[in-house]
Amino acid sequence: MPYPIQWLLSLIFIIQMYVAMLVVGVLYFIPALFKADYALAACHAYCRWVLFSLRVLCRLEVEVRGTPPTEPALVAAKHQSFLDIIAIFGAIPRGRFIMKRELIYAPVLGWFGLRIGCIPVNRGQRGAAVKKMLSDVKSGVQRAGQLIIYSQGTRVAPGVKKPYKVGTAVLYSQLQQPCYPVATNVGVFWPKRGIYRKPGRAVVDFLPPMPPGLPNDVFMAKLEKDVEAVSEALLVEVGFKAKGE
Repeated sequence: MPYPIQWLLSLIFIIQMYVAMLVVGVLYFIPALFKADYALAACHAYCRWVLFSLRVLCRLEVEVRGTPPTEPALVAAKHQSFLDIIAIFGAIPRGRFIMKRELIYAPVLGWFGLRIGCIPVNRGQRGAAVKKMLSDVKSGVQRAGQLIIYSQGTRVAPGVKKPYKVGTAVLYSQLQQPCYPVATNVGVFWPKRGIYRKPGRAVVDFLPPMPPGLPNDVFMAKLEKDVEAVSEALLVEVGFKAKGE
């Protein structure tokens, strides 16, 4: 398919994706006011629609590899674009995110995020953010399920290196639950910024869980090593080459 047509289809996909978010939000708003499970159902319905419309319009499929957790667990993921948010959340039964505070003001997304139990934090105040996460976990306000954190704290383009932040280890230590690392190559197909959606098969890979109780330094070293190694392999799999290679 010629590039201009793919670009146009990508634009159509993005427009309808946000229209669908509004439609789902309106349909589920009143039920979700009374029961949080309806907010969770709304988010899963939206994820299914995005993945379906992405496949139909842009010829971009998403493959989920490995075994996503169904039990209470920490999910420590690589973050490259909005697509990994959709794919990871859609693959687990009761996900909730550590999310940047600004998102709570986003129409539809912010309210539903809070309703399913997402924890907003200030990214620029790392110490306060970690304390807030721990406070919410200890208070018992957060529901049982899978807590998703992006260990690098932000979206990172394919081929770019950024450090892993200590908040993941603090949560892992506090929760005393298994941690599922997640690698991905979705940024090759759906970039951090821009309209174009590249056809192909993007992958989100749930790696074998790390048991609770590891020392924080051992945990962080293994998490970074495993996620980065598999993510690099996934980039090679789709022929991605970093600039300068």
